Amino acid sequence: MTTVRNADETRARLLRAAFDEIYEHGYQGMRVDDVLGRTGLKKGAFYHHFPSKQALGYAVIDEVLYGFMGERWIRGMAEDGDPIAALESMIDQMMEQYGDDKKFCGCPLNNLAQEMAPLDEGFQERIERTFSAWIGVVADALRRGQENGTVAEHVDADAAATFFVAAFEGCVGLTKASQRRDTFDACRRQLSVYLQTLRATADAADDPPSTAWRRP
Repeated sequence: MTTVRNADETRARLLRAAFDEIYEHGYQGMRVDDVLGRTGLKKGAFYHHFPSKQALGYAVIDEVLYGFMGERWIRGMAEDGDPIAALESMIDQMMEQYGDDKKFCGCPLNNLAQEMAPLDEGFQERIERTFSAWIGVVADALRRGQENGTVAEHVDADAAATFFVAAFEGCVGLTKASQRRDTFDACRRQLSVYLQTLRATADAADDPPSTAWRRP
């Protein structure tokens, strides 16, 4: 039992260190020696768990990024009765960890999409699967909102969720480019305006807002 637990802990340390290296330097800039340097482990420990750098990169997406998405978004959106308010809260929570004086490296998933999706089919498939799961979580929450009357019935939940994720990632990308928090704040305000167009109103059934998404 102790051996298994220690092996799991070693794997987790390697994954976390690899995530940090990729986030700061990109996958192609990540070096196995630097990952080991962060952990104090030897190469034997690395190759016991991962046959290659590529396998490590895949595992970062499958276990760290997908796990983060599940922990943060799936749990955060699972039972909230007002998905619009929940989405607004999730946006703010995502940015709380970044102070005004901290280098902003962007979204780790989107960073990998830009860097590796055109180059490696394994990366592309895993990144797409993670984005699809994220979109699915948001879409399911919007559908629950339609059932409980907080989201307008005419909203196409899948299209709205896709747009939300794309817009949020655009906000994060612009903030990374500018390295200024006020860039994100400006985008955040407009994303909030969009989210409010999805809300159910007293006259939504008769006169839905022209800016809301509709099914074709």
